[in-house]
Amino acid sequence: MNNPRIIISGGGTGGHIFPALSIANSIKEICPEAEILFVGAEGKMEMERVPAAGYKIIGLPVAGLQRSLSPKNLALPFKVIKSIRKAGEILKSFKPDVAVGVGGFASAPLLWSASHKGIPCLLQEQNSYAGLTNKILAKRAARICTAYEGMEKFFPADRILLTGNPIRKEIAPATAAQREEGYAFYGLDPHKKTLFVVGGSLGCGTLNRVMRDWVEHRAASADYQVIWQCGKYYKAGVDEFMAGRTVPNVYYTDFIKRMDLAYAVADLLVSRAGAGTISELCVAGKPTIFVPSPNVAEDHQTHNAMALVGKDAALMVRDADADAQLLDTVEGLLPDAARLADLERNILKLGRKDASEVIAKEVLKLVKNK
Repeated sequence: MNNPRIIISGGGTGGHIFPALSIANSIKEICPEAEILFVGAEGKMEMERVPAAGYKIIGLPVAGLQRSLSPKNLALPFKVIKSIRKAGEILKSFKPDVAVGVGGFASAPLLWSASHKGIPCLLQEQNSYAGLTNKILAKRAARICTAYEGMEKFFPADRILLTGNPIRKEIAPATAAQREEGYAFYGLDPHKKTLFVVGGSLGCGTLNRVMRDWVEHRAASADYQVIWQCGKYYKAGVDEFMAGRTVPNVYYTDFIKRMDLAYAVADLLVSRAGAGTISELCVAGKPTIFVPSPNVAEDHQTHNAMALVGKDAALMVRDADADAQLLDTVEGLLPDAARLADLERNILKLGRKDASEVIAKEVLKLVKNK
């Protein structure tokens, strides 16, 4: 296999970017001579994260459909046309052997163009409820790698491979040494239970609102401590809210730089139900209360969460009920060591550590069979 050329397209959030980078890293481990080019969306976080990981990326002017009435939607058809044209130029210049789509609106014009040029395409569907883009692209895809069983209702069964979602290699069940390092890194008390509240790379307004309520009304009397990831969109507002307050049992930040250490010290998580996050939690073995985002296509985060709730591997509080129920649910579960242990045991059964390696091998197989 002489210098295979591979394009990986997608992004918009960490939930798409980190799996894409995991696949790229596994391809390079198996085939160091592989040439990899990323294609993302202009102005999105992949334009920073991907170069920081050592890969070249080109941005497309594509944007997602606004779910509320917005003048931005009027410009969308023009951006799609421009993106398809630019995707064609990228394919002509780079001449990839295979195109990989990991989700996010940047993947649509690139994978559509590649499939119509006869370039083998592999799709990575992270969610338990497939998005419209991947359902359309699947008609021409050579292979569709999924994270959940039962995806035949969305995709051709003969092209599906159940792989799980790629995750960061450092994610694993915590060792005693990692827990000790984590308590020191986050300035926490190793003798207290730890709650980790994570709203995703961009942040979550609902979880941040609940945490403000906790700071104002429960923090002073709480016998547990909190790592609170508020997201970059909300950081300035949270800084303003926390200014002048002394809250010794909380560590808050916009972005978690050492997720492995945050998982290591966490006795319980509260999280959105993005597919990438769920996959990491399954491998790390973390009891979790999911609060699915209602603002996503086909309500796929609720489907993701319910796939675990149905196996007694997690709890779920609906976004609309979070203000009234979430903190009481946390404080009822956190002291219950037996229930936490049950959740940990059940979620660990669902973990797939080698997804990125399996997908990388499928990509290289498509190159070989081209």
